[in-house]
Amino acid sequence: MSTHQKETAMSIVGKFDASLINIAFAARPLRTMIGLALLAAPVATLAQTPAPNPDCTLIVPNAPRTAAGLATPYQLVATDPANGACHEADTNQSAFVQAAILDPETGRISIYSPLVIDKGSKPAAAPVVPKLPDYAVVALWFGYNGNNLTLQAAGDELEDNKCVQGLAQFAYCNAPAFFGATHKAIHHGLLHVPPLGFGKDGQPCPSVRSFAVADQDQSDNLPTTYLITPNGLLAQNTAQNMAKLPGAKVLGNPSDNRLTNVFLAPALGCKSWEAPDLANPGHKVPALALNELQARAHQLPTHALIPAGDPFVLNPTFTGKPDLAKLNAYRRGVDQPVVDDLGDASTTRYCRHVREIATDKLQLDQHLFRAFRSPFPNVANSLFTFMAQRFVGTYEMLNCQALLNQPDPVTLIMDANGVVIDAMIQ
Repeated sequence: MSTHQKETAMSIVGKFDASLINIAFAARPLRTMIGLALLAAPVATLAQTPAPNPDCTLIVPNAPRTAAGLATPYQLVATDPANGACHEADTNQSAFVQAAILDPETGRISIYSPLVIDKGSKPAAAPVVPKLPDYAVVALWFGYNGNNLTLQAAGDELEDNKCVQGLAQFAYCNAPAFFGATHKAIHHGLLHVPPLGFGKDGQPCPSVRSFAVADQDQSDNLPTTYLITPNGLLAQNTAQNMAKLPGAKVLGNPSDNRLTNVFLAPALGCKSWEAPDLANPGHKVPALALNELQARAHQLPTHALIPAGDPFVLNPTFTGKPDLAKLNAYRRGVDQPVVDDLGDASTTRYCRHVREIATDKLQLDQHLFRAFRSPFPNVANSLFTFMAQRFVGTYEMLNCQALLNQPDPVTLIMDANGVVIDAMIQ
């Protein structure tokens, strides 16, 4: 091995104080038990940079599930200003919103991504006002690149729209009603959920409930993207806005959902289920709701479902103990079955499946993943090495070694800059 390379069987986050540094799937902040175990920058750089405020609040517009409410930008502000400001353009603090709309008369689903801007600012382009079907069933999901996202609204808006929060980066409004209505549409033959299909490896394409995809905080965040202009203003990611906002870049919300739709599916020759984007006529987009519906309908056993040790459902979040109420609240928001006790969501069992299924899949597909781009080249040099370090982070954050009494089967090889350049799987 070169003197400029180093080998570790621990997560690359393990080298640093988790409370003081950031990790990145687009620079997602690291908590002791959260994130994707992605190093954003050398520790010397991080030590010189004040940590962004990890806790931000989204001001929810009035009537958020109506056409007017969907087209009204959400406003991002610090939950506690004493900890610093919050800015949507800061990838450590970016928040995202995605709506799924069901037409109960036809069974058709469409998608709309409400815009997020800084409080007191204006969008780079006015959001599109969507045309909703009569009697539409609308749900909202929220993703966040920081630690804890809080929803705030006037009066009883949160209660009236059945919003659920307190799940770290994740929140939702009216999700159980949406999923209930979609299952009725499926039962009556109005909605057909497409099969997952088969990949280049001859295996079923992965879903967000595959242990080849799931990590310690599965089913989190969104495939939503926004446009950010050179002067820091935000706009919906539409063809029209791309044309009239030269120099605008895409801002994304790293997640199991985005990883599946944007990286794993194309690397394996699979196609994600997409639905019409009401903000971008003529275009279709993936969505958390579509991913969960397809996974529920077609994922073969064994199903990856949110475990009791998921850091989002601990009480307090990240550092506390498993909480049955939080676990079931999260599961309801992503159309997963609730459980009667924590043992039915065993983290030990989850770790066992991660160890067996994820490593087998990683070995099987490594030739495809090595040839595919890394989500973050400053973290790992290919999709294979990215998935390897992600596995290591998951194994560590769920405390799988102690639960299974088995060491991490993946060894990472990094260059002098801490970039994962290879991995060995036992």
